[in-house]
Amino acid sequence: MVDASAITLRQGQPGDEAALALVASASFLETFAGIIPGPDLVQHCATQSSAGKFAGWIADANSCVWTAEHGATKAPVGYAVLTTPDLPDVETRADDAELKRIYILSRYHGGGLAARMMDAAIAATRNMGKARLLLGVYGGNDRAIAFYRKCGFAVVGTRRFRVGNAWFDDLIMGRAI
Repeated sequence: MVDASAITLRQGQPGDEAALALVASASFLETFAGIIPGPDLVQHCATQSSAGKFAGWIADANSCVWTAEHGATKAPVGYAVLTTPDLPDVETRADDAELKRIYILSRYHGGGLAARMMDAAIAATRNMGKARLLLGVYGGNDRAIAFYRKCGFAVVGTRRFRVGNAWFDDLIMGRAI
């Protein structure tokens, strides 16, 4: 575990796309290797964690992207994406936002970085005038679910989530802002 005070959290900006894509793929692989079949995992990272995907979020006025960087090296170690909800299996409202992604490399778990990232997402949701923050989480990710509950989230629905040819059951969690 690395002390979170060594980590800088800042808004993503044009030019960050490659670093964000790298940490997105690395953290997704680290989280789901052994759960998602390898070829599906690789394909998902290539399409859903691409630099182009991050460029779109950074350019979107309705989205916020954060990058977490380690000390003077500025190596990417985590990221978060807040955007307009895209949760087809859950009824959403105009005053909802979705924390689409929040990932941290495992070496940095337990040092307070996730709480800082969540605080930034909650503050941004509030600043956008939104009343509820939603997120999807793999139903078997007990550690993440416990963290979200600690942050005031509760289950508001479920969805089937496809990665390649594999289907997974996610919980949709929400909290009032």
